[in-house]
Amino acid sequence: MSSPSPQLPWHAETTSAAMAALNTSHDGLSDDEAAARLALHGLNRLPESPPTPLWRIVLRQFLSPVIYILVVAAVVSAVIGDPQDAGFIAAVLIINAVIGSYQEWHAERSSQALRKLLSFNARVTRGGAVREIPAEHVVPGDVVWLESGNRVPGDMRILHAQGLEVDESMLTGESRAVAKDHTWQGEHSTPVSDRLNMTLAGSMVMRGRSQGLVVATGLQTNIGQLAQDVAAATGGQPPLVERMQRFTNFVAVGTLGLSIFIGSLAMLVSHYSLLETFFLVVALAVSAIPEGLPVAMTVALSVATIRMAKRNVIVRRLTAVEGLGSCTFIATDKTGTLTCNEMTVCEMRLADCARVEITGEGFTPHGEAFLDAQHQDAASRQLLESAVRTGVLCNEADLHQRSDGEWGYHGDAVDVALLCLGHKLDLIRQCLLETHPQVAQIPFEPEHQYAASYHRDGGHIAIHVKGSPERVLAMCDTAVPPEGRHVLDELVASMTRKGLRVLALATGELSGELNPSHTLPPPSHLRFLGFVGLIDPLRPGAKEAVRHCRDAGVTVAMVTGDHRETATAIARELGLVETDDQVMTGPELEKLSEDQFLQQVRSVRVYARVSPRQKLEIVNALRRAGHYVAVTGDGVNDAPALRAANIGVAMGRMGTDVAREAADLVISDDNFASIVAGIDEGRIAYDNIRKVVFLLTSMGAAELLMVLLAVATGTPMPLLPVQLLWLNLVTDGIQGVALAFEPGEGDTLRRSPRSPRESIFDRLMVERMAVSVCVVGIGGFLTFFSALQLGFSTDEARNLLLLVLVLFENIHVGNCRSETKSAFVLSPFRSPILLIGTLAALLMHVAGMHVPLLQHVLHTNPVNTAVWCVALLIALTIVPAMELHKWIWSRRKDAIRS
Repeated sequence: MSSPSPQLPWHAETTSAAMAALNTSHDGLSDDEAAARLALHGLNRLPESPPTPLWRIVLRQFLSPVIYILVVAAVVSAVIGDPQDAGFIAAVLIINAVIGSYQEWHAERSSQALRKLLSFNARVTRGGAVREIPAEHVVPGDVVWLESGNRVPGDMRILHAQGLEVDESMLTGESRAVAKDHTWQGEHSTPVSDRLNMTLAGSMVMRGRSQGLVVATGLQTNIGQLAQDVAAATGGQPPLVERMQRFTNFVAVGTLGLSIFIGSLAMLVSHYSLLETFFLVVALAVSAIPEGLPVAMTVALSVATIRMAKRNVIVRRLTAVEGLGSCTFIATDKTGTLTCNEMTVCEMRLADCARVEITGEGFTPHGEAFLDAQHQDAASRQLLESAVRTGVLCNEADLHQRSDGEWGYHGDAVDVALLCLGHKLDLIRQCLLETHPQVAQIPFEPEHQYAASYHRDGGHIAIHVKGSPERVLAMCDTAVPPEGRHVLDELVASMTRKGLRVLALATGELSGELNPSHTLPPPSHLRFLGFVGLIDPLRPGAKEAVRHCRDAGVTVAMVTGDHRETATAIARELGLVETDDQVMTGPELEKLSEDQFLQQVRSVRVYARVSPRQKLEIVNALRRAGHYVAVTGDGVNDAPALRAANIGVAMGRMGTDVAREAADLVISDDNFASIVAGIDEGRIAYDNIRKVVFLLTSMGAAELLMVLLAVATGTPMPLLPVQLLWLNLVTDGIQGVALAFEPGEGDTLRRSPRSPRESIFDRLMVERMAVSVCVVGIGGFLTFFSALQLGFSTDEARNLLLLVLVLFENIHVGNCRSETKSAFVLSPFRSPILLIGTLAALLMHVAGMHVPLLQHVLHTNPVNTAVWCVALLIALTIVPAMELHKWIWSRRKDAIRS
């Protein structure tokens, strides 16, 4: 046999033509031909990328503009023969790398392993004999046998099928099992999800059996194409990275310009020598560069990572922490994300028109059945019990409680849902079969649209039937309401409009005995019992989570492969849509131009029947519209969009490996509500980073102001470079790290997300910077200048100034705990780590004033109690200044609101 054509013959008119196109037969391939095709096409698996090595994770910690500036500062310090400064900076770089590397390595290990999606066996016909082989050895042209519970090993053209239903939700987003038909014919343009003569690699057979011809394996399958889309898609930079890059560029340019200006001023006005000017420039660089920021920022993100993990959000990339808090739009899958991906009976309408509400969700049989107020009589209760008994007996699934107390199940989702309903009414299939043993059955066939089960009931044989309303009602001739058949039709229509899948139940008796040698005829003269309405229910807390997102200024849209009616019903229950024009389908999107598409994504909140590539296009359009987009999902079909989004969020428990690998964050409990917790923690993390940036940069800018005033007045340098490093890295650095542990202020989810283009230095930050820099900078310089005037030596004046600045830092960190709330309303015991950090910073400086080695390095000495008191009074001036600004800012905001 020659190698098969690269064309995939799913659309061939006959199965014989499909087999001819792949040069195979019903006897399958020979071993030699199979080996040749395996060598040509490769193993039937997705390409595996090795895990990120530790050295690459470590290297990634140094790929930051802030780090670049610190490296330059360390090199310059080493070149001019100042090992203390170089050593301090090197220590900061090492600590930052260790913390960041550990967090990312730990997150990588915590996330679920990728792939293994095709790691199972398949039954194939080779050389006329059926054998079992590893799925990765399946090749195009193989004839594969499938039955209930099998995973499909490749994209296959169905040769023959009996009652075949396949769960393709992980690929298409369709929550219902799809009934397949080997006689179906379609056009080349038919969407993958609508090709009824195909089964797709990775999907699961829920019911029936079939024989299929493999037409594609590995990367040539639908799932393989999705894997390639994932590899090609690129996500946007997290907002924090972009903001920090802008901030770093500002610091770099500002430091360079200021150094040139002040250096020139020092040489021309104060007549500094070239060497003195060089040391001055180094001091300026040390003051301007927030050396403690990388460590503090890494700690802030690490703290948020730990807090998120406690709230069921696993962080795979550290910078993605704040990204979720900054998102403005969440594009979420429906099946398995907003819903449980577990069909549930939620409503019944009995033959007497009684409405029955069923509580409980999913395949855990906790709940009850409630008849409406008008049908509380014994006849309705008996009718309800008869209907549920029929659904339990006409059933091929299994639902059982495992030894660990959890519930296990196997079989078609609809059958499992009916068994779950039976448990809620104490009608257990195993118990019913003891008194009503099954003697025959007619399995469900798509072309028949019903299933029947025959059971001994005393001296006669009872028939229990379930199926489509049209088919089952045609078998009934009794118990139709007096109002007529149109009443039942309206009941079905009303349930369908709610997004429910409707089944009819009926029962009857078999006249005579069964003849095992004869094919059972379709049942007739049945008694109609009622309709069953099934839905894939919302996850607990999903509706509240969507409301919280709305309150937080985050728009939520559903993007699914499911039907329009089902998606709309779920969206209305969630409060996502109010009018039909907020819903669009994939075929409708295809008709839009690029400009029209971009316009529609601004208002549409439900996208139904969309392909994976269209999901990717929707995400890209949302990003072009100016949104920071978070995409949630659990299926393979979600992976390209997860990778392309600014922030990808995958479901961890029921999600696929491909989706988890493509995501930045993983929700370990598969609950959409956990995303709200992630948004909360992400915003807290960003708030804390702003607090740290404000603390470090305001003190650094104050140091710059002191240097500028010294140069302008011809005063000696207020502080030496090593003293500036001591302030920036040790005393201020310790408090900056401790500030990263600050808990949230309680209003994060009541604020709108910050604009993706907003700088860290917004108007509020700039105003606060101006106030604090003036108080600390001018106050510090006047302290130094006054000390010199009082006869202090330069070293003694620097020693006093260094103490004053440390106390400024200790007090100013209290102002930094909130941008708008008074420092006096925030208890210091609310954040014990910050309290300990502040005391530790002060004690470190006390040690620096008394330990001989540190005295030598820092040029410090102890001071008496009077000097301590004067220094403390000077430092306390920062409190009224910052409190006054917060009061003015609050009054201004109140005036704008009114």
